Amino acid sequence: MERSGWPRLLPQGDAALVVELDDRIDRAVSERVTALADAMRRAAVPGVVELVPTFRSLLVHYDPLMLDFADIAGRARELLAGIAVAERRLRLVHMPACYDEELAPDLAEVAERTKLTPAEVVGLHGSVDYHVYMLGFLPGYPYMGDLPEPLRLPRLTTPRVRVPPRSIAIANAMTAVYPLESPGGWRLIGAVPIDLFDIGQEPPALLAPGDRVRFERVERARFDDLRAAFMAGAAKLAVEEVAA
Repeated sequence: MERSGWPRLLPQGDAALVVELDDRIDRAVSERVTALADAMRRAAVPGVVELVPTFRSLLVHYDPLMLDFADIAGRARELLAGIAVAERRLRLVHMPACYDEELAPDLAEVAERTKLTPAEVVGLHGSVDYHVYMLGFLPGYPYMGDLPEPLRLPRLTTPRVRVPPRSIAIANAMTAVYPLESPGGWRLIGAVPIDLFDIGQEPPALLAPGDRVRFERVERARFDDLRAAFMAGAAKLAVEEVAA
């Protein structure tokens, strides 16, 4: 349901429109963003170049030689009026996850700070289906919520210079998986055996805004086997379609 004063349709330069649906990070708001993006893709509006969903808005890049701001804003309003979030179908991705201490350098500290055991931290992390709010920071980096309340800790005071690719991380109300080696300030509690970004694939990002992700614990030996299988192209993730 829309709150008073929303949505806001704003120009972003002379070739993009921002459709702001709210001013808060909320799963219902994110669902509307994703539903609008889906509706725009289905409408195949001539001149629309790219759609970029974020936590609370949709950025629409368009060709100014084919459309002007009034054209694309009017089309966005029409589509917003007709979207039905409840009717959407989405992907539930079953993501193997290993919380072995070698792959989880911050797990013991997270357990200490939350007054839980490492096993309880792992159990809580895998107890919910996470919503992919958006991709950002790195190619294919999924911001996923909502992390169970007991696990919500701030970022590290001093970020790491190098975070290994495929590391599972947590910070505040979010969890994520680093697609590539990079600096990072989130707490590392495990790893997944599959690459989240591959420029040779179409699409190159494994996850997309609106997906659901369920982390399913595997032991280290199984994790190593899966990593080898994914690298060889001999394994696939289990993905099912579910109602929004």
